[in-house]
Amino acid sequence: MRKIIESTLISVDGVFAGTNFSEFFAYQDETYLGDGLGLLLSSDAILMGRNTYESWVKIWPGSTHLWAERLNAIPKYVFSSTLETAAWNNSTLVRGDVVAEVSRLKQQEGGNLLIFGHGLLGETLLKHHLLDVLDLSVHPLVLGHGRQFFREDENAKLRFVAAKSFSTGIVTLTYEPQSEGR
Repeated sequence: MRKIIESTLISVDGVFAGTNFSEFFAYQDETYLGDGLGLLLSSDAILMGRNTYESWVKIWPGSTHLWAERLNAIPKYVFSSTLETAAWNNSTLVRGDVVAEVSRLKQQEGGNLLIFGHGLLGETLLKHHLLDVLDLSVHPLVLGHGRQFFREDENAKLRFVAAKSFSTGIVTLTYEPQSEGR
């Protein structure tokens, strides 16, 4: 069975998205980016929601560095009820029951499935115990406003697996979400 790994950039105050998102990039050196590329290269496909798709399709198709080459080549499953098409190379638009579709993908043969960010898709996968690994890259920032990683009434039990620190102040915390039977 494939594992689903979520990798999310997060500030010390729990913000993972918003108008100040670009501030995260100032802390990402070659070592940190190399770790992320390793995770991407070891995965067989990416799962993403509409917001990630719409942001990334504007950036990656015209780029040629290693990250872009892998992102353009890897199969991408785009979960959306509102997108008309997903024209980015190797993208498949997925509609319907997210939990059932992701469960089906997870049961298939192959390597890891990767999701970047913790939007509605990530929330849904965590809630339904479909995430196997949660990598939180905590950046040394307090953003003060933006989308919070955990929202009101969202809860999860996590088992600590590892921590890795980078010279720029980023600490990546790796957890395994726990559910009954795990």
